[in-house]
Amino acid sequence: MAEPTDPFGAIAHCSGVVATEYTYRKDEEVYGEGEPSEYLYQIIRGAVRTYKLLSDGRRQIGAFHLPGDVFGLDPSSEHRLTAEAIVDTIVRLVPRRSLEKAAASNVQVARNLWTMTACDLRHAEDHMLLLGRKTAMERVATFLLEMDRRLAKTGMMALPMCRRDIGDYLGLTLETVSRALSQLNDQGILMFSSAREIALRNRQRLTAMEA
Repeated sequence: MAEPTDPFGAIAHCSGVVATEYTYRKDEEVYGEGEPSEYLYQIIRGAVRTYKLLSDGRRQIGAFHLPGDVFGLDPSSEHRLTAEAIVDTIVRLVPRRSLEKAAASNVQVARNLWTMTACDLRHAEDHMLLLGRKTAMERVATFLLEMDRRLAKTGMMALPMCRRDIGDYLGLTLETVSRALSQLNDQGILMFSSAREIALRNRQRLTAMEA
């Protein structure tokens, strides 16, 4: 049996599961680190970053969540990260308690929850390898290819996040990210339509850089 293309949407329409929508303004906190993990969230429109503030004040972004993505899948009763809206964002949220109750009596709900948890774990593993083993240019190349897969609809990807966000996601400084993007532009690998609108002109070369 094929997995549903939107497992969270399938769960949200199950009997006994109540889903609501909420709007967060740009830079508004969705939830904070250490707060009770009471809901699961799916982005309808906009974008969210999840991050942790390190002891020295630096910010490490763990993930960017885009339309259709699910977040808030914490294994414990408290959130491990803080979640903020990058732009004005609409999310669908479902109480964890109702999901757990539905999963106890509905095999498909339990299976969909497992699928979403596995995807979340796979992203965390990929991000760990990205930070630990790749050079600055390889990290930027990997990021651009990921965003191209997730955002590019007409050949042009409109990034909701700023370059400082990208740096905090990749473990790089703002200056390093800007320098890498300028080099890729000079080499004809990408083209800027505006500061945040990018078209990849040579995916093959970018993929070779990512390896």
